[in-house]
Amino acid sequence: MAKHNCETCAFRAKYDRNPKSLLGRIWRWHAGWCPGWKAYMRSLEDPKRIELAVKYDTRKYR
Repeated sequence: MAKHNCETCAFRAKYDRNPKSLLGRIWRWHAGWCPGWKAYMRSLEDPKRIELAVKYDTRKYR
């Protein structure tokens, strides 16, 4: 299985620090269609995937 950089992504960290910042909002928009983020979410175990889905409000992965 390929290693995903999503867990340590600096762009995602900007969202975590300040979701209302311009870069934070761009990351959230980007995560909605990013193939890498989708593959990362599908690769996670159910509890972790659901936790991230709730944190980032992505209903698709709940």
